[in-house]
Amino acid sequence: MTEAYGEDCLSCTSVFEWHELFSEGRESMKGDDRPGRPRTAVTDDNIEKVRDVIRKEGRLGVRAIAEEVSLDREIVRRILREELKMRKVCAKMVPKLLSDEQKERRKKLCLELLQRIENEPDLLTLIITCDETWVFTYDPETKRQSIQWKSTPSSRPKKHA
Repeated sequence: MTEAYGEDCLSCTSVFEWHELFSEGRESMKGDDRPGRPRTAVTDDNIEKVRDVIRKEGRLGVRAIAEEVSLDREIVRRILREELKMRKVCAKMVPKLLSDEQKERRKKLCLELLQRIENEPDLLTLIITCDETWVFTYDPETKRQSIQWKSTPSSRPKKHA
């Protein structure tokens, strides 16, 4: 058999074991059920349990979710990432209201820019635009506190100032 099939051939030991099993009346090559824990805990039931916990409280960490559903942390992490396609995201700061001082400053900068454009007609060709970021010194909720689980296609949560 080794000459005919090469490395793809069963070993002599395996052939003898199979021969013995089939001689004893075995009719299938499927392995016997083995006692103990299932090979994986990523089941539909466990996925649904994790999904329910996330729906109730999206800000829980992996450890807290694992305790809630009585699963190992790595199993919970795998369910969140691979099965539910979720990731942790932080809330993005979106200014809701500007103070009078901020409005005045913005108006002053815009007027200065308009004046420069009148004096230097080629100025706009030198400007590179990008997203505007507002930074506030007081944040009632820290970045760490705002972290929550979101599915991949959903948008980032927003905090209003």
